[in-house]
Amino acid sequence: MLFQFNHYQNSVWLTQANAAAGKVLEWEAKGLSFIKLRELNRQLTEQNIALQQELDLLRHQLTDLQKDSSYTERVLARQTSEMQLIPAQVIANSVRKKDNFITINKGTSDGVKTEMGVISGTGVVGIVCKVSSHFAVILPILNSQSSISCRLRGTEYFGYLKWEGGNPLQAQIDDIPRHAHFKVGDIVETSGFSSVFPPGIFVGRIAQIHDSADGLAYQLEVQLATDLANIRDVAVVAQEKKEELEEIQQDQPTEKKRNKK
Repeated sequence: MLFQFNHYQNSVWLTQANAAAGKVLEWEAKGLSFIKLRELNRQLTEQNIALQQELDLLRHQLTDLQKDSSYTERVLARQTSEMQLIPAQVIANSVRKKDNFITINKGTSDGVKTEMGVISGTGVVGIVCKVSSHFAVILPILNSQSSISCRLRGTEYFGYLKWEGGNPLQAQIDDIPRHAHFKVGDIVETSGFSSVFPPGIFVGRIAQIHDSADGLAYQLEVQLATDLANIRDVAVVAQEKKEELEEIQQDQPTEKKRNKK
């Protein structure tokens, strides 16, 4: 009766009620937006990874048109198109230790196995080292035990990406030959010389070039593309013919065998 028959009180009540309802609606909109944003971020991560693979496959096809690529390169290009991605989310992470680890919310029940590569929409994350039914632990590139075969994009010069601690956005590649041609800013990507990662996954860019300790090679400082301190959505790389690829790489035909054919 107070609010219904008194104009001033009624006005105050409606104003406060509308403000409260508006605040509730605002919170609801923000909550729905956050939920949709997480789903959108996951979709964008998967799309970015897929686009990286399509780009590398097109680059291999262009190379095939220009010249006859090697037996191994043709096999690796074919394997790229047969890659399956298992989306996952990071639930635990560390970057400040010398030996860091990442835990994701997918395991054997989702098809995740040890020795599978893990990537994000920006590049390489690491390799699965331990797995249970519903969770998996990743050995990331920010771990002193990590060693990932990488190459300089557009060349066949390769080395192993390692991290000795310190800056979580930089790692090193040793033993790049002195006769190799490259410059600061060039792209570093996975070489595909193992069954863990297909070729062409973005790793980072050359930030600095140093001489090796013996002066016979170069050591490269690589600015990593993926900020592991701020990562949530990832994808586990499940190559359908991983065993076949490993067998091929262990028993590659020699030059004489190819010439006889």
